[in-house]
Amino acid sequence: MTGLDRNSVRRTAVLAGAALIVGLLPLASAGTAAAADPDPVPVDRFEGEVPFASQPAEGLFTWGGDADDPPELTLAERSDAPEGAKVLAGDYDISGYGGFTHDYAADQPGHDWSAHKGIRFWWDGQDNGKKTAFEIKDGGANGEASELWTTSFTDDFSGWKQIEIPFGDFTYRTDYQPVGGIDQVLGLTQMWGYAVTLPVGAPGRFAMDDVELYGKADQSLRASVTTDAAVYPVKEGGTASVKVSVATTGSAPIDEPVTVAYESAGGTAESGKDYTPVKGEITFPAGTESGASRTVRVPTLRDRTGEAAETVPLKLTVTGAKAPAETPQVVIDAHGLPYLDAKLPVKKRVADLLSRMSLAEKAGQMTQAERGAIGAGGDIAAYDLGSLLSGGGSTPTPNTPAAWAKMIDGYQLRAQATRFQIPLIYGVDAVHGHNNLAGATVMPHNIGIGATRDPALAERTGAVTAAEVRATGVPWDFAPCLCVTRDERWGRSYESFGEDPALVESMETVVQGLQGDRSGRDLKDDDRVLATAKHFVGDGGTAYGSSTTGSYTVDQGVTKVGRQELEAVHLAPFQEAVDRGVGTVMPSYSSLDLGDGQGPVKMHARADMINGVLKDRMGFDGFVISDWNAIDQLPGDYAAHVRTSVNAGVDMMMVPYGYKEFSATLIDEAKAGRVTDRRIDDAVARILAQKFRLGLFEKPYADTGGASAIGSTAHRAVARQAAAESQVLLKNAGSVLPLKKSQKVYVAGSNADDIGNQTGGWTITWQGSSGNITPGTTILQGMRKAGGDVTYSKDASASTAGYDVGVVVVGETPYAEGVGDVGNGNDLELTAADKAAVDTVCAAMKCAVLIVSGRPQLIGDRLGDVDALVASWLPGTEGDGVADVLYGRRAFTGQLPVTWPKSESQLPINVGDTSYDPQFPYGWGLTTLTNVPGGGTASLRALALVAAAAERAGAGTVARTAVTKARLLVQQKIGTAVTAASAKPFADADHLLLTGHYADAVAKLTQAYRAG
Repeated sequence: MTGLDRNSVRRTAVLAGAALIVGLLPLASAGTAAAADPDPVPVDRFEGEVPFASQPAEGLFTWGGDADDPPELTLAERSDAPEGAKVLAGDYDISGYGGFTHDYAADQPGHDWSAHKGIRFWWDGQDNGKKTAFEIKDGGANGEASELWTTSFTDDFSGWKQIEIPFGDFTYRTDYQPVGGIDQVLGLTQMWGYAVTLPVGAPGRFAMDDVELYGKADQSLRASVTTDAAVYPVKEGGTASVKVSVATTGSAPIDEPVTVAYESAGGTAESGKDYTPVKGEITFPAGTESGASRTVRVPTLRDRTGEAAETVPLKLTVTGAKAPAETPQVVIDAHGLPYLDAKLPVKKRVADLLSRMSLAEKAGQMTQAERGAIGAGGDIAAYDLGSLLSGGGSTPTPNTPAAWAKMIDGYQLRAQATRFQIPLIYGVDAVHGHNNLAGATVMPHNIGIGATRDPALAERTGAVTAAEVRATGVPWDFAPCLCVTRDERWGRSYESFGEDPALVESMETVVQGLQGDRSGRDLKDDDRVLATAKHFVGDGGTAYGSSTTGSYTVDQGVTKVGRQELEAVHLAPFQEAVDRGVGTVMPSYSSLDLGDGQGPVKMHARADMINGVLKDRMGFDGFVISDWNAIDQLPGDYAAHVRTSVNAGVDMMMVPYGYKEFSATLIDEAKAGRVTDRRIDDAVARILAQKFRLGLFEKPYADTGGASAIGSTAHRAVARQAAAESQVLLKNAGSVLPLKKSQKVYVAGSNADDIGNQTGGWTITWQGSSGNITPGTTILQGMRKAGGDVTYSKDASASTAGYDVGVVVVGETPYAEGVGDVGNGNDLELTAADKAAVDTVCAAMKCAVLIVSGRPQLIGDRLGDVDALVASWLPGTEGDGVADVLYGRRAFTGQLPVTWPKSESQLPINVGDTSYDPQFPYGWGLTTLTNVPGGGTASLRALALVAAAAERAGAGTVARTAVTKARLLVQQKIGTAVTAASAKPFADADHLLLTGHYADAVAKLTQAYRAG
């Protein structure tokens, strides 16, 4: 007899024995048991009633970290099946993560599991000692947009065993939540199924049967006692009011009494001296409505001496319901200490606070965690955390301004339970507007802002972003990116203002838009945020093929340059940012190789650059924040990562899920003398100074007075103008553009009516996505709003007969960072569908092609068939701005911020190259202004004289106007017949214009004119 057969016989005997015992019990007992325990409710019998399918249908499906990780599943017939004839069986060999899910149908209501005690299933044990995770899905829109609650069991047995898991054993997942979490309450009334995560590291097999809900939910599983907060700050001498409530799943009244005994005990405050002790009991009688509450008041006493904050835990002992997850704490606010005096200079406040802090408190200030890692937030006080962030797509639910403010206020409240009540500084990647927030005003990405050549407008976009970000309680923005992009194969190209450091520097007015005055005096205002200059230094110069990060080809690679090029190209924008008072700087993931024999060294380890150049030579007095888990890329063990990066000058470490390990390791390294007290004090002083400047000690909570302006008409007007000015007209044969409202226009292409494609990466989520992801106006909608007679056929399959002109909007789909690198599943070619749409429309009528993309696309083979060509970049949510230039409400005035290549083999290609033969040169941009100058060389000679005289007189505006007129005159002559002889001086002229060499710029344009 096999082991499985023995198990089957044993199970049959047990069941028979149980039946015999039940038969001997009195009838009354049997009846009572039946009433107490409802029949089990099947979830999965694995007899084929639930298909292998995925959302939105109900079904079983597999998943994994890569193609090899999803397990192989089958419904296998087994003679020893605990229930029925079949079981769910499978094989797995998982290197990353993998498992399977049963989701209920998304087009049906969620299921109510609240009447039951828990969930159970049979598992065929292999006695391998490995843990298998089991999770259930609660609330949300569907099984893949629900809150995850998890537990695990250990396979330390052989043969079939029924695993019973009470619902009270499940905990909220803090390492991953698909929607950022909902309410962190296991309600059980809207359940969407379960998932099993299988062990990794070795091949295995499993079998499972009969998943069902069992038992009767006792009141403590469906009733809970909560307090309205976990922390209750109160001024010395005031009285804290702790609201204690009882609530039930489904909001039914309680059917048994609930008692709550309370007592003030423990903590750092002294009973009788700092507060009046309280003790008593609250009773919620049977029949009490869900949501009923009582208030416990804790009086504090005034002793008139300055002191740090003191805690008074209010211990709650609950009978008849689930107790609160943590003990609420009354906190007597810190008072009477110099650092709390807003009238003192920041430097004195910092010195006073720093002198009082322990090493652990200082390490906490240097630590930044991801909001998704900290659960309800208790670790904020436990680890004295100085900062939290939202990574791309890490948002509250719902993703609204009010929910953001409430979430961040909750975290700030937790910080009030620390000894010195140092507020958190919360950061987000608002890189083109408050792009994580649905409904925010989304600006063009930086490459489009660079195309505007409008520093005043760049500042206004920063100001709108700052106002919307601060109104949600966020005081810190990880922007702007000051990279100088030198290779458009880089997936972050669109984060750069352009390929010329002079252009990048000119757009750094955005720092003032974000922060206000260079002195930092405006940072405390409710419409300003701390800015971050990133990524220091050279991330835009990484060589193709040098990346060692996964499948990336360019991003996080090696920038190999000499000192002179480093200074002129990559460091110059950071000096400008420091001069503008930027508050924080973020080092790059990339490595720097200066040809000095060291080879490539990761920027997070380069003390010569961070301490030596940035802080000492440039005079940067803000703080340096690492990139996401960037120290993990340094050589050596984790202790080496910590000491190397801190000693290199990184002041705060972004360690999203590793904050506990970082803090502990930093403390150990400091105690061992490998990180000095002086270095730690310098880092903490820099961090505290910015918190004081932001006014966070006086106003830690969100000022939502400006929330009504988020996504407002006024803010969108700025984005609309930026979108219009970012449009670069590359070709306009026969003056196809601007369109006339009287024309019948045929619109086609993948990006004409897709707000997700139009906004690109870093929109709502890290990578962005196609589709209707946030409110806005697509280009097609903008054209219709402009009054155009428009017909739309995405794939150009509708008849093309009878139209005056076609507009084909093509380009890229969203990506971010190295995911978008060329060679990492991406190229610079239009898709086959886009090419077909261009070919169909342009063969049938006069046509304009708009390219919506984060970088140039190769269009040369179709250029002769296209009448008008527009580089639209990633214009953001305001497609009206694109329509404005298409229909002539505004003139095309944008200029190329990067060189447009003829072929990928030319890359990298940049202004200033010795060999330079592009499709369109850097600075190119036709206009639809009516006053394009004429007159040829005679006009150029006159403009040269004007530019020279204005330059001598310091009349920059006059000089720039003269150069612009000369550029338009030259473009008019060259048309699309751009040659190497004309392209190089043309591009050089734009660089000279940006660096204030106006007379030389006209001379170069004259050279281009003659060559053309």
